[in-house]
Order: sequence, then structure tokens, then C-alpha cells
Amino acid sequence: MTYKQFKALNNEKLSSVGFGCWAIGGTWNNTEDQKSIETIKKAVELGINFFDVAPIYGMGHSEKILGEALKDYDRSSLFIATKCGLIWDENKVVTKSISRESLYKELNASLERLQTSYVDLYQIHWPFEGMELEEGMATLMEMKEKGLIRYIGLSNFSLKDTKKCMELAEISTLQGLYNMLEPNSEIYHHKQLEYRTANELLPLCKEEGMAFLPYSPLMQGLLTGEFKLENNFDSSDDRSKNPKLNGERFLNYFNCVEELKEIAQEIGKPLSQVAINWLIAQKEVGPVICGAQTPQQIEENVRSTTWELEEEMIGKIESILSKYKLNF
Repeated sequence: MTYKQFKALNNEKLSSVGFGCWAIGGTWNNTEDQKSIETIKKAVELGINFFDVAPIYGMGHSEKILGEALKDYDRSSLFIATKCGLIWDENKVVTKSISRESLYKELNASLERLQTSYVDLYQIHWPFEGMELEEGMATLMEMKEKGLIRYIGLSNFSLKDTKKCMELAEISTLQGLYNMLEPNSEIYHHKQLEYRTANELLPLCKEEGMAFLPYSPLMQGLLTGEFKLENNFDSSDDRSKNPKLNGERFLNYFNCVEELKEIAQEIGKPLSQVAINWLIAQKEVGPVICGAQTPQQIEENVRSTTWELEEEMIGKIESILSKYKLNF
């Protein structure tokens, strides 16, 4: 395992590959709680120390599974990142708030599910119109001073709102959609994105010494190279709601992946490793948030850190990506 360090995170030693916990919340096909726990334990065994989760993943379930899996490890050796701002009621109706009262209620619930007394990184999950920005930032700084959280992060924020937050609090990380096929994407599922990762956020991270945390590094599995033209998942799988993985748009992505698979064969590595390696090679990119549902999948992710892409191959990859014009 290779590790990365960032000024805004006090040069903490974070694994280049992290563990993303959306899938283990139970809303993807083929997830089993016991298998998820085994997979998380295998991740720790292999040197992964960064875990990214959110209360909304399975409405608390993902945090519970992560907490159960990590409860017997040395807490100081782990870096747990969770999120806030999306809350739900007994009818599973989701609303948004970063008011002081709501943030403390959310954090206390997360700490209980995660079986820990503090969170290393607390991130606002999604920005929203009318968000209580000054109150929210002041509350996060208060939590930091109390030792309940160690760092503050933003997820899916525009460049403009990010800079506004930086005037109000110490922001250590930015998180957003970023992979070979979606470098400056305008949408995620059906949500409009108000940021462009490669063009806007990565330069800011470089300038400020922040870590950029890319989610969906394999485009929800497409960059494993194992998808078929249809019937990749059923309607109960969250990925069935992603327009890029279904219908007319999917064909363009699928064809691009077919060409990228040829490059992977030339390199002699699985496409998933090539896609993760492409991200790791970028200095501003922090732990790559890789999901995994089995110990075998996490082993495959970790192997991505054991070799480097050569400039010639990066050039070939960029040539294919530009050919398909996937920035939407």
C-alpha cells in the first residue's frame, strides 16, 4: 500500500486507496452484512486506513456496519470520514439542514452507530439552496474545538460556495465525482453538479494543500470492464437510477470502456486497476474512495497501488477519452 499526505490534513499518512461505504448500506445488489464486515477487516489488514461513509447510505445501516467491523481495532490508527446535512424522518422522507441543532443531532447519531467518540473528517454531503452556511460553519468549528471532529470537509460544493466556506472555517478536503469517464461531469444521477472537478476543484486543492477525495472512481462498476450492454442490475439497485448507466447514454460510455480494456490488456493489468492508478498518480487526489463488497474486490483495489502508469500509456488513455467527449 502507498500513502499520501496533505498540508491541510497536518500531513497525516492516509492510504492512497480508501474504502467507500455506500454499497454496504444495502441498496446495491449482492451485499451481505457479514461479507461487508469481512471485507472491511480485510481492508485494514491490507493497509487501508481511510473509510468514507455517510448516514444516508442505507439510512444509518452503512455506519452501523462500519462501526461493527472496526470496533476492535486501534481507533487512533484509523481515519473515519462521515457526512452531514441529509436527514430523514420515520417515513424515510429526506430533508436538508446544517443548522446547529440538526448538526449536533446528526453527529451524535453517527458517533453511536460508528461506536466511536469522534469523527476524523466531517463533511457536508450536498449543498442546497438556503443552507445555513454561517451557522453551519460556526457549528463545525465548535465541534472541532470540542474534539468531536478533527477536520472539516465539503462534498459536491461549487467553487464559489467552497471559497465562501473557506472564509468561515478551516476546510481540509473537497469530495466530488471524478473518474476517467467523468472528469468534469455536469450531472450525477439526475443531480446537476455546480462544480467541474478537473477544471476547478483540483487546481484549488493544489493551491491550498487540500486533499481531493474522488468518489465513483470506477463509475459505479463500469470501469471494471465487466458490464454487459444491458441487464447489469435490477430496479432495486441504486445504479438503475443513473442515466449514464442505462438507456441511450450508456452506449457511448460502454464503447469507450471497450477501447480502454484494450489498453489495460496492453499494460497487463485489469481495467479497474488502471482506472484507480490513473487517479492515484495525480498529486492533488487524496484517498480514492473505492467501494468493495468482497475481500477479493478490496485486494484488487489495493493492487492498484503497487505499480505506476507510464507516460506513454497515460497519453493513449487520454486520446481515447477525448475521442468520446464524455464531459457531461
